[in-house]
Amino acid sequence: MKFVATKLVGAFILDLERREDERGFFARTFCQNEFQAHGLKPTIAQANLASNIRKGTLRGMHFQYPPAAETKLVRCTRGSILDIIVDLRPESPTFLEHIEVELSQKNGRALYVPERFAHGYQALEDETDTSYQVGEFYAPSAEGGLMYNDPRLGLTWPLPVTVISPKDQAFAPFDVVEAELKARMSSKPVSVAG
Repeated sequence: MKFVATKLVGAFILDLERREDERGFFARTFCQNEFQAHGLKPTIAQANLASNIRKGTLRGMHFQYPPAAETKLVRCTRGSILDIIVDLRPESPTFLEHIEVELSQKNGRALYVPERFAHGYQALEDETDTSYQVGEFYAPSAEGGLMYNDPRLGLTWPLPVTVISPKDQAFAPFDVVEAELKARMSSKPVSVAG
């Protein structure tokens, strides 16, 4: 695997190193030693598969608060997606900045999402599947999210949204949850008045 650093510290694009022959190709998609060598958490608590029937389907922007904050390794196994992550670490110089990465079956890329990041994606084709390995178990009490179209985040989705869950549609804008998010996402948690 080739680890490509992004402008968001700790977030990496992983490119496959394919060994091809007459059968097709072989490539490693995960290696604990390589992840540790890049300072990444290689823990896998869950593996998830999401099927997106319609082009334009949007999932996000999801995260979990500490101590259940998740790392994710996201890969598109059929079709293609635009994956977007947002840095929610208040102490980070890139707080609220984001990157966009196209993941597809064809390019084989994966995106490593560090803890304390919001994550979401949009299907660019019908019949698109996404696989992701998660470093923490799903914890409903730690679950959080932000509006996918919040002007404060400045995210640009390439297609009109055709399908989005009611839950994702109902996420609050950043300005509404800012104090709580900063307190709970801080590397040094502080109490929230209110």
